[in-house]
Amino acid sequence: MHDIKAIRDNPEAFDAGLKRRGLPPMAAEILTLDQERRRLVQAAEEMQALRNSLSREIGKLKAAGDDIEANAAAAEVSRLKEAMPAAEAAEREAAAAIEAKLAGIPNLPAPDVPDGADETANLEIRRQGTAPRLNSAKEHYELGEALGLMDFGAAAKMSGARFVVLKGPLARLERALASFMLDIHTTEFGYTEIVPPHLLRDNAVYGTGQLPKFAEDLFSTTDGFWLIPTAEVPLTNLAADLILEAQALPLRFTAYTPCYRSEAGAAGKDTRGMIRQHQFSKVELVSIADPDKSGEEHERMTACAEAILKRLDLAYRTVTLCTGDMGFSARKTYDIEVWLPGQNRYREISSCSNCGDFQARRMKARFREAGSKGTRFVHTLNGSGLAIGRTLIAIMENYQQPGGAIAIPAPLQPYMGGLKEIPAHG
Repeated sequence: MHDIKAIRDNPEAFDAGLKRRGLPPMAAEILTLDQERRRLVQAAEEMQALRNSLSREIGKLKAAGDDIEANAAAAEVSRLKEAMPAAEAAEREAAAAIEAKLAGIPNLPAPDVPDGADETANLEIRRQGTAPRLNSAKEHYELGEALGLMDFGAAAKMSGARFVVLKGPLARLERALASFMLDIHTTEFGYTEIVPPHLLRDNAVYGTGQLPKFAEDLFSTTDGFWLIPTAEVPLTNLAADLILEAQALPLRFTAYTPCYRSEAGAAGKDTRGMIRQHQFSKVELVSIADPDKSGEEHERMTACAEAILKRLDLAYRTVTLCTGDMGFSARKTYDIEVWLPGQNRYREISSCSNCGDFQARRMKARFREAGSKGTRFVHTLNGSGLAIGRTLIAIMENYQQPGGAIAIPAPLQPYMGGLKEIPAHG
């Protein structure tokens, strides 16, 4: 949510930010709505003040024996009393109109975000590791099906397209990856592990920016709940409607959850394999930070996600997303892309975003400096630490052996009961 006062103070800067997002100017329309709301607020306040003043005068007039004026004042008080609900309703409608308008406008990009229309304008900032060029490298679904451990057909019978059944060692590898990531993030990087709800009400999903604009990307139940598209939503909402003490910041949370996405608009994209599914698992990272320190928290979070790939010895690159490729709530995003030999290219495995106070305003998440009476909105950050399915894909493709076996990276072997290799089928 945008700060209406900031738009009033500098409408040109607001429109300039929208232009970088590829959007038309909107400040004038918003300020027209705001001016009408403020007029209605003033009118309601004046009516209330007049009612209070007249109510006080009635007793004085009666005491002075001026019954005619007292009765006239009483009649006016009655008229005002009847008129005020309509005035207050008009004020609420005007406020709702502004909120509805602002709720559909994405966050403005940070000054150092590169401009561009799509992913071709993203800026690579570093690479780690050597991308292996394997002879006759197979994609993960070819490897998984040959092993007899990845069954898309069985999943399709039960659920349709974009689902998979993992079996045996591959199922255990997914579980191992989640435990490995959580152990590192909690014991080394200071994140608190959370087991959050997977079904959420409208207000929680609105708070992080998925509603109202992206309802079609979500799955919902028949009784008014939304399935989480990512644990970012419940983890960030842990700060909703709170006033935190400054010394408690940053709060750092992590969770391993399934995620559910309709993949609206993804027809024809990644139709084979596990890259883009309706249900997938992820270890999420969320930080609730002091605004003055959210930039360094963003760098730290990205480094935490990168650390997982380093320990698994997977080559990756990190890019800054351009203005046209960022998510709705982000003001700056780093994408981490892992090398997939089967596809012979880098693919996203984590997005780490600084949302500034955009989500905090929507969910009323604030903090108070020591000795201060006032409050400020926190900054919220989120990132994948990492996407489990895509990490499994990366291990399968990078650790594939000539005969079809999959070697297990050394850090994961203790989580796999000492298994060093998933042997070839047969």
